[in-house]
Amino acid sequence: MIDRAARHLVVEGVVQGVGFRPFVHRLAGRYGLAGWVRNTGSGVEALIEGDGEQIDEFLNALIANPPPLAHITALHVVERPSTDVSAFTIVASETTGGTQAIPADVALCGDCRRELYDPADRRYRHPFINCTNCGPRYSIVEGLPYDRERTTMRRFTMCAACRREYKDPGSRRFHAEPIACPNCGPRLKIVEPSGEALEDHALARARRLLGEGKIVALKSIGGYHLACDAYDDGAVKRLRAWKERGDKPLAIMVRDEIELSHVAGVTPAELALLESPAHPVVLVEQRPSGRLSRHINPNVATIGIMLPYTPLHLLLIDETAGIPVPASLVMTSANRSGGPMITADDIALRTLFEIADGVLTFDRPIATRIDDSVSQVVAGEEVLLRRARGYAPLPLSLPFPVPPLLACGADMKSTFCLATGERAVLSSYVGDLLQYDVFREYEATIERLCALMQIEPEIVCYDLHPEYWSRRFAERRYPDRQQMAIQHHHAHVAACMADRNLAGPVIGIAFDGTGYGEDGHIWGGEFLLAGYASFERAAHFEYVPMYGGEAAIREPWRMALAYLRAAGIAWDERLAPVRALTAEKRAVLEMQAERGIAAPLTSSVGRLFDAVAALLDVCQRVTYDAQAAIELETLADPALHAAYDFAVHDGSPRRINVFPAIRGIVEDLDRRTPMRVIAARFHETIVAIVRRVCSLLRADCGLNDVVLSGGVFQNKKLASDVATSLALAGFSVHRHRAVPANDGGIAYGQAAIVSARLKGAR
Repeated sequence: MIDRAARHLVVEGVVQGVGFRPFVHRLAGRYGLAGWVRNTGSGVEALIEGDGEQIDEFLNALIANPPPLAHITALHVVERPSTDVSAFTIVASETTGGTQAIPADVALCGDCRRELYDPADRRYRHPFINCTNCGPRYSIVEGLPYDRERTTMRRFTMCAACRREYKDPGSRRFHAEPIACPNCGPRLKIVEPSGEALEDHALARARRLLGEGKIVALKSIGGYHLACDAYDDGAVKRLRAWKERGDKPLAIMVRDEIELSHVAGVTPAELALLESPAHPVVLVEQRPSGRLSRHINPNVATIGIMLPYTPLHLLLIDETAGIPVPASLVMTSANRSGGPMITADDIALRTLFEIADGVLTFDRPIATRIDDSVSQVVAGEEVLLRRARGYAPLPLSLPFPVPPLLACGADMKSTFCLATGERAVLSSYVGDLLQYDVFREYEATIERLCALMQIEPEIVCYDLHPEYWSRRFAERRYPDRQQMAIQHHHAHVAACMADRNLAGPVIGIAFDGTGYGEDGHIWGGEFLLAGYASFERAAHFEYVPMYGGEAAIREPWRMALAYLRAAGIAWDERLAPVRALTAEKRAVLEMQAERGIAAPLTSSVGRLFDAVAALLDVCQRVTYDAQAAIELETLADPALHAAYDFAVHDGSPRRINVFPAIRGIVEDLDRRTPMRVIAARFHETIVAIVRRVCSLLRADCGLNDVVLSGGVFQNKKLASDVATSLALAGFSVHRHRAVPANDGGIAYGQAAIVSARLKGAR
């Protein structure tokens, strides 16, 4: 007779919405085990009974080969007395206690895609096909644990056929919460400016509009998008003008790999990222011979591309449906520049006919707004630029456990972070909080995620900047909670340290556009000797004035004039930024320069890039964040590696003097040196500065780990060249991976710092 054993399991991590309960059910059947499994507020709980050796085999298989979308962070096993249970079942969820990881939205899987195009399948060409391995998750969740009745799918009663699949342990849709079919799922319709709504041929009508060069608004997983033919100059220009987007590049969706090869040069690593379950927008090199509209990405060599990630997208762009449709579509959020994505159907139908010739929509509500993620590949590794659909709100780890905590992040590219224990949830990209509607969305999303995760913050942290809206929110909303202000660049470095699971201390390099410094000046060219709990400012770029304050961010010629003056170069009319001035503005600038009025000091490398771009007449006025630096990177010749002169002055902290480089750039301009050469030499100068300063700091303190953070390191050329140069000098170099290097990662860094300070760590 076999001795019967029983063990109680609690599994934590990303284990809901990923087919984990059906997986446990099938695994128990394979090993002849009885018991039950259910979702709980903190993960998945199970009771496993049967032969002890078979239970051991079951546990080994559970850990070694979980479902593809699952991520187990903890497994707790406790012996229990055996009972007389004889079967294995999925039981009702336990809705109280714990903090469960919320599953992310996942792109259509290969199995569902095959069914979508199979005429014999009952879901043939069904725009909402999904299974346990794909489909909407976070965007439809209204409560936890993740069960259908706590999603926006609860409005749709399963038909008998779907119900059989849902209850069949052998089905890929066993407990797939968004399960649906044409008989019982969401309904598609297109509404035209006249108000007429068409259901039966909605998709065909949308395809016809796109083929005619029209603009279609369509509802996606996390909000409404605007789509048009990416080859049609008129349509793209009209869309760009309505969005008030300036020259900011637009993303495109391509039909398949064949079309992808026509418009871009893609590496195997980039293709793998495009086809990953997250299906982000990936920045890749555009083919110069392509026929894409010149209005998609003016003056930029890269283009943001995504593959269709929902069945609706596939059917919309499908070439086999009988109605010609463009193989590449501009696919951009349906909102004015800077505003939040539209998610509500009534708002979409009330506002989008200003630009759209039709609105393709459906009756499944969006519970949570979520943008497309944006990523790129640097040296073979994925580097996230915007963490949203497919990634958020998947949990991250903290270096030390914390009580319930809210980290409020920064104001630009804003995100926030909720944490408890060692688990941190970094929110999806929210936007720039200076926009009133975005700030309201930020407030509402914090409240909603706190409710979902059942977290009431006991500690609140925020940026050191006294005027950030994120800080004002925290001080107003949580006046009776413990509060901590975190220096911006320390948070950048800590975010990368936590992202790469580094213990520290490190040499932390934080290059960005703006961050409030401890001395009240604007930092942004910083070398820190940093642990999680504290840092020392070891070196920085020399301060220069920002003539006009924040106006200098929008008008790079102001920074160019500041650097010219600091370098001892007269404001001569032969120089492009001087020619950009009217006589009246020049008089005002000269007065500001003499008296230091409205001219805060900055060490920002982002502003230095702006200055050089203006000197080369690449960009005198920006219409989107980092435009000047992006266009300067595009201009640089990748084959050139000669730096300009610079100096590093001893002191505490050391000061980096780039004024010799500014003089060298002006001399090259006078010699009519090609702009691509000057741009390349400037990039190489930053590389040489980083290597020199890191070598000096290593000699001082013995640190060999270098962390690269801040928005400037989204510059692919700079990030790659700096990492290569430091590696050749014997440094261990660490870049961001799962968390953006820009301000979208600040909240995570703040949470990591607080975790260390509470622990009393370094």
